[in-house]
Amino acid sequence: MDIGIDLGTANVLVHVKGKGIVLREPSVVAKDMNTGRVLAVGEEARLMLGKTPAHIQAIRPLRDGVIADFEVTEAMLSYFIKKVMKDRSWWSALIKPKPHVVICVPAEITSVEERAVKDAAKLAGARSVEIIEEPMAAAVGAGLPIDGPSGSMVIDIGGGTTDVAVISLGGIVVSQSIRVAGNKLDEAIIRYIRKVYNLQIGERTAEDIKIKIGSANKIEQELAMEIRGRDLINGLPKTVKITSEEIREALSEPVGQIVDAVKAVLEKTPPELAADIIDRGMILTGGGAMLRGLDRLLSEITGVPATVADDPLSCVAIGTGMRIRI
Repeated sequence: MDIGIDLGTANVLVHVKGKGIVLREPSVVAKDMNTGRVLAVGEEARLMLGKTPAHIQAIRPLRDGVIADFEVTEAMLSYFIKKVMKDRSWWSALIKPKPHVVICVPAEITSVEERAVKDAAKLAGARSVEIIEEPMAAAVGAGLPIDGPSGSMVIDIGGGTTDVAVISLGGIVVSQSIRVAGNKLDEAIIRYIRKVYNLQIGERTAEDIKIKIGSANKIEQELAMEIRGRDLINGLPKTVKITSEEIREALSEPVGQIVDAVKAVLEKTPPELAADIIDRGMILTGGGAMLRGLDRLLSEITGVPATVADDPLSCVAIGTGMRIRI
């Protein structure tokens, strides 16, 4: 069994050759700090975020698209690999006990960071490990014709990094990776709510706000929702009502950084490929691509049509699975 892994800062998706995406779990591990024992992985661990006693920590072992905690990442990968391989027949397990794994990483990862990913995967049970860059995997998963002489532009906005790339003839011609993505959007919301309302909210609440009423550009009908948190003045629980206009203001800085990265790549793109991109537009993938109005904002600022992929959350995992050769 050969598998492709989208090792994301926010979520891990696993694609099994011949079966498609078989696993989609948050990149969170709950660990007992006294014994070092892993208590939960994935969705079960995510539900513990911000709710654990002192001796238990719910950890995100990946930060900004790279490994921040090697041992916890290894434990998480081992858990997911075993989970997707448990349904194999005894015969297939006997003749081929370990899988070949293709893992995607940010475009501008260092050699040290790449080695850490490979080592973690091998220790987790991989027979061999192949690395693929995220924008390439995203382009393949989105169905872009990357092998021809014409240019394709992909913007992959994940949890930890935003990768912008122009692809032609099966390779990346121009790219830029910035460590501003979904998590930075959540942090911006937390800061804004604390500053304006003196209210402390957690990561899960911030993500919920982003999904329900977040936007990068004006929307036809502005939205509102009630949120709950801890009042920083008296320390008591408090409820406030916020609007999509406020959240748009909160997100303006990180969204501006993503737009700047797109403009920087367009400025460095060779003229012939730039002409192709104007004709064909750029495609947005990753969870961050689902932020309301982001495609319209990019189109307005750059003058290049922008489209969100059909299944932006799965593009990288699908592309990673399609690149399995062995």
